[in-house]
Amino acid sequence: MRAKMILMAANGMDNDEIAARLDTRREVVSQWRQRFFKERLAGLEERARPGRPRVFPPRGHG
Repeated sequence: MRAKMILMAANGMDNDEIAARLDTRREVVSQWRQRFFKERLAGLEERARPGRPRVFPPRGHG
């Protein structure tokens, strides 16, 4: 999805349109575009997150 955001932006779409097409929030699109602008492809890589890793499937849903 991150790559799709960047490709759509390269084709001239604005953040609102990209967010609507990918069913996400404008802020998410903006974040990934900024990271890509600063770090290029490395900016789209998964990063370590603080705290405990997520548990799959989420507790209470199965």
